[in-house]
Amino acid sequence: MADPRTMAAERGSSAIEVNKVLRNTYALLAMTLLFSAVTATVAMATNMPHLGLLGLVAVFGLSFAIAKTANSVWGLVWTFALTGFLGLWIGPVVNFYLQTAHGTAVVAQALSITGIAFLGLSAFSVISKADFSFLRGFMIIGFFVVLGGIIFSLFWPTTIMMQVIASIVVLLGGAYILYETSAVARGEQTNYVLATVGIFMGIYNIFSGLLMLLGMGGDD
Repeated sequence: MADPRTMAAERGSSAIEVNKVLRNTYALLAMTLLFSAVTATVAMATNMPHLGLLGLVAVFGLSFAIAKTANSVWGLVWTFALTGFLGLWIGPVVNFYLQTAHGTAVVAQALSITGIAFLGLSAFSVISKADFSFLRGFMIIGFFVVLGGIIFSLFWPTTIMMQVIASIVVLLGGAYILYETSAVARGEQTNYVLATVGIFMGIYNIFSGLLMLLGMGGDD
């Protein structure tokens, strides 16, 4: 029979490790969000053109580099490179909406809803410690559905198609946050670099999806 004191010590050690990963994840997340905001501001100030689908190549490449180096200092370097690049990518999009009649309100609403969604989903995952691993299948399928929808819309663009794509992107963002945060809270994800990237992508997807939905819902 296992010693109760040993079991209690193991649980305590596990809880300390989980809290450490959570702290590191949120600390790195805050820094990457700030860095992404800076690069987005630079892109907006310089009227940088949108990078388009070619930017996906860079995103995939940087994501691959992070996955391969997540346990070294290079994982941090590539993480900042990815989040900074995504800031450059979305800066021109924000600029576009700000130039419309109700653009300021659209951007402000998208930011506010994204912040509330992130706080709510993260808090629920950490407090409940619910298992959201079942979302993995939805995340994989949703990614390819969005990718296919974007390619399709290049040839047959319709408002309904873009609304559907934006809605799926928002849902995917929420799934990323729930999946990654719960994995850390349950002790299943011990690499804070990978956890940070996953949560960052969730926040990024929610914000970009909401920009599209709210923007298409305006008078413009």
